[in-house]
Amino acid sequence: MAERARPGGPLNGARQPSLTDVAGRAGVSHMTVSRVINGTGPVRPTTRARVLAAIEELGYRPNSAARALVTGRTGTLGVLALESNLYGPASTLYGIENAAREAGFAITISSVSRPGRSSIADAVENLRGQAVEGIIVIAPHVTAGRALDAAPDDIPLVAVGGGDDAPVPVIAVDQRDGARRATEHLLALGHRTVWHVAGPEDWLEALDREAGWRETLERHGAPVPKVVRGDWSSRSGYDAGRALVGEKDLDAVFAGNDQMALGLLRAFAEAGISVPGDVRVAGFDDVPEAAYFTPPLTTVRQDFIELGRRTFGLLATRMSGGDRHDRALVAPELIVRESTGPR
Repeated sequence: MAERARPGGPLNGARQPSLTDVAGRAGVSHMTVSRVINGTGPVRPTTRARVLAAIEELGYRPNSAARALVTGRTGTLGVLALESNLYGPASTLYGIENAAREAGFAITISSVSRPGRSSIADAVENLRGQAVEGIIVIAPHVTAGRALDAAPDDIPLVAVGGGDDAPVPVIAVDQRDGARRATEHLLALGHRTVWHVAGPEDWLEALDREAGWRETLERHGAPVPKVVRGDWSSRSGYDAGRALVGEKDLDAVFAGNDQMALGLLRAFAEAGISVPGDVRVAGFDDVPEAAYFTPPLTTVRQDFIELGRRTFGLLATRMSGGDRHDRALVAPELIVRESTGPR
């Protein structure tokens, strides 16, 4: 006598159950089972319940390739990402993965080391060849944003970042607003002006943060000091701190990211400058370690989970025929800690 399949396990403990096995267990045709799985035709509620019970009992898993042929859907999204271990891009990718998983989609990632027009076009074609239903481009670089001009029209595509002129729907954290919040916080503490250690000029986020800082100083009638530029690394922040040590009226600094702020803190400590006693320092990103810097760092937090959710929502709208020119911004949050605390 044949062994009955255990609930959730393969038939007879050996091979994976087939659609025919489900049909036999439910007492229906294999076409009826196909309609239930793919949602391609009317099925009576009692019959549907019987089929679903058989699927659960046998542990049947539909063949995704065959299902794609029937429904025209693969349940897979493509993500084009820059090869980077920086906190922002890596956290953005995590937020997108999380949102896609919650919506029942898998993602396929195509990475590029240099965000040029040809490399991005090749990566998009690679994803299209894998039959993804839509593509998300994480585009923090100026060149990546420009490369979107050549984005194909025949597949839904949205960008995280990419700039105001991108020809595709764009979602981003409001970097200018985050810089405004940090700068206004420092000005409100009584400082005449705020110095800025900016990120690389070929990063859109660095340019937006610098613009937000500059616009805030100008709006308050404060002097605009010369920008000291880093490369996002703690080392470049350390070098910037050493360069700033001799400046007059140096009592407040807004760093373009937390890693550069960490370098600043080290340089100031070596020079005998107390933070926040002599100089107040704020960063951007709220990396997990920021609360454990010495002193704990005031910074701007980006909600990457919300960014991922909004990105997926924008892509879903585009997949449904929505506007190619949608724009959406996610608000950041200022996190105040001891690096801007009482003198």
